[in-house]
Amino acid sequence: MSRRGALPGFGLSLGTTLAFLGLVVLIPLATVVVKSAELGIADIVRLATSPRALAAYGLTFGAAFVAALVDTVFGLLIAWVIVRYRFAGRSLLDAAIDIPFAVPTAVSGIALTTLYAPNGWIGRVAGVFGVQVAYSRLGVTVALIFVSLPFAARTVQPILESLEPEMEEAAATLGAGRLTTFVRVILPHLLPPALTGFTLAFARAIGEYGSVVFIAGNMPGKTEIAPLLIMTKLEQFDYSGATSIALVLLIVSFVLLLAVNRLGAWTRRHAGQGHA
Repeated sequence: MSRRGALPGFGLSLGTTLAFLGLVVLIPLATVVVKSAELGIADIVRLATSPRALAAYGLTFGAAFVAALVDTVFGLLIAWVIVRYRFAGRSLLDAAIDIPFAVPTAVSGIALTTLYAPNGWIGRVAGVFGVQVAYSRLGVTVALIFVSLPFAARTVQPILESLEPEMEEAAATLGAGRLTTFVRVILPHLLPPALTGFTLAFARAIGEYGSVVFIAGNMPGKTEIAPLLIMTKLEQFDYSGATSIALVLLIVSFVLLLAVNRLGAWTRRHAGQGHA
């Protein structure tokens, strides 16, 4: 005889959840797989590995990796300052982290392009040193850093807030310096969420389009990202090419999703061991 749960409505809630996820997430993504299956493996490989597509992958994944790495380092620093210090404007700084979430990506792209263009405030100064930001690979990386920063900072911040000061005080009592305390006591707790934040930022940057399309310059083989190439294929009615490239991004995103779930499980086990 099955036991009834304490909370009612499980069947209805589960059915509604599955129906909503199916309509909004699973079915649209499944169409990419189904459309790709109609082409055949040989055609998919040929279209997805064209020189132009490979160049777009290289820029997309490379810039996303660098952006996620930068966001992880500075996201940790920003979260540390917000959690550990009290100063005027702290709440404003805390709210500013989420600006990339709230601002439309097209607006972000226009703002970044205006700022980093050769005649922009920062672009003009960078040009004095021979550095071109806008309409280059560097500009793509800057845009990806902007849009994915909240993922890195917000993933680490709750863990920092949950750390008990008594651990650091005990380490200081035993003669550990500040650097030793950070490396031996604090960093082991921050490493799992930092890796999770890196993966989330990387996944977010791979699929970015709106903020990059303005600042990249969109030169095929040089500053053209994979999402833009998909849009270009669609505008040319090359649905097979667009679907093949989209399938590659879908597979990479799915692998990253699995990695995030594994890192989340590791974080929970790590936290449990820390409190044990």
